[in-house]
Amino acid sequence: MYAAYFGLKQEPFSIAPDPRLLFMSEQHREALAHLLYGVQGGGGFVLLTGEIGTGKTTVCRSFLEQVPEHVNLAYIFNPKLTVLELLETVCHEFGLGVTLPAQRAATVKDYLDPLNAFLLRAHAAGRSNVLVIDEAQNLAAEVLEQLRLLTNLETNERKLLQIILIGQPELREMLARPELEQLAQRVIARYHLQALGEAETAQYVRHRMEVCGLQGPLPFDRRALARVHAATGGVPRRINLLCDRALLGAYGNGQAQVTRRTVDHSAAEVFPRAVRAAAAWPRMALAASVGVLAGAGLLFAATRGVERVGAVAERVTVKPAPAAPAQPLRVAIPPAPAPAAPQAAPPPATPPTLLRDPQQAWRELAQAWKLPVAEGDACEALAREQVMCFTRPMDLSVIRQLARPGIVTLDAATGQPSYAILAALTDQTATLRAAGTEQTVTLAALAQRWQGDFGTLWRAPAGYREMARDGEKGPLVDWVAHRLASAAGSVPPQHAAVLDPALRAQVRSFQRAQGLPADGLPGPLTLMQLNRASGVDEPRLRTEP
Repeated sequence: MYAAYFGLKQEPFSIAPDPRLLFMSEQHREALAHLLYGVQGGGGFVLLTGEIGTGKTTVCRSFLEQVPEHVNLAYIFNPKLTVLELLETVCHEFGLGVTLPAQRAATVKDYLDPLNAFLLRAHAAGRSNVLVIDEAQNLAAEVLEQLRLLTNLETNERKLLQIILIGQPELREMLARPELEQLAQRVIARYHLQALGEAETAQYVRHRMEVCGLQGPLPFDRRALARVHAATGGVPRRINLLCDRALLGAYGNGQAQVTRRTVDHSAAEVFPRAVRAAAAWPRMALAASVGVLAGAGLLFAATRGVERVGAVAERVTVKPAPAAPAQPLRVAIPPAPAPAAPQAAPPPATPPTLLRDPQQAWRELAQAWKLPVAEGDACEALAREQVMCFTRPMDLSVIRQLARPGIVTLDAATGQPSYAILAALTDQTATLRAAGTEQTVTLAALAQRWQGDFGTLWRAPAGYREMARDGEKGPLVDWVAHRLASAAGSVPPQHAAVLDPALRAQVRSFQRAQGLPADGLPGPLTLMQLNRASGVDEPRLRTEP
């Protein structure tokens, strides 16, 4: 109705899970990479969870469009099934006809035997088998146990079936039950989708409108976008409902711009229960405060100091480091108001020493590889051991995918950079190591001093000199083809490989599964992940501080 009015080819905020409109935030890219990893895995479970409306099904549809041709895929979207109904559905989804006995009721074995035979035939033909179950929180405990037993189907080399479970947060709670511990131990990868932040919400709105043909300025002003995020909590499905109604409201009023007031009116229509609850809260709070006013005054007096300390902690900042041969990473905290009685302050923790010499940083990183390097050009010495230095700007999502320690360059903009080894990375913190000391800092604190420069080491194949090109043959291309086959659990090629469109398609699928730029060319990042997927022993980035 309003699409042509705003210069759009179609309405951009349909709640149908259209992969063309998929907004790939950092976490959605990681979620998709986890599903694609399931295609390459060697059996077990991959788990994707998220609140209602966070984009699980849309990510799943995008995944289904990217499944490689060598994969047999079964997809179940209504898992409220008995054990026998589940096995029947799995066989049906794999296109497997099952002949049931006429003289008695069907049993698990009647389905399990032909399914096992089918999986063995597929394995012998170099094909993988993946079962995807959406809304998996609806699975009964006995059905989950049967799924676990399906992952027991295997050869001497690998499991025959990879299972991807997609569901709401209750699925994680189910798998935490003691009776499902054996299944939980077989989860080889898991990811939980969160709601979008305020900046991502604005990017999401812009993305969907541009995909649908928006050429000019976004018809939501800054305050309107802030209200969209506040009213929806950053949940994509709620964003769709609200933005659709807001655009319709602006169109009905002849407005070229969606304002904050339009968003508020639309939210009252789309989410009336939430708006009424928000409006009732101040009245409830006021009535309650009358009865506890005196107690609140006493509580304020007792906790006043604690609140001030909390406020100070929220203002923690990282100061630029002074020029010195060795530089500590310090956190500057504004002084709190003087306490009523003087108290002895605890001695400060010894901060780590940052490195001024990049060669020393490479030498320290080489120690993690158990490769002592003498003075001089560290990368030149390491190359003689077929271990290569690699540097480029990266964001944290790629570094998490690589999962290997590396060198971060701090304060590059000052002209006096310093260096440390990124030894651990969590969702909230980074642990830096230098000269035998470590300190864990928040990602916000790291971002104030780090502009993305990252260096790491990787073990190159024998004879490696540079990245292979289209149409190229040789030892490197053979190595890539064999490692891809190993990672996918398929039969390696029996002849000399060529970097042709077919092999590039395999490389591209692997890159997507690893969260890497999917250009189909086996560059250093791809070779690093091929090493990791095929079990080459290399240092790992810790996931705990």
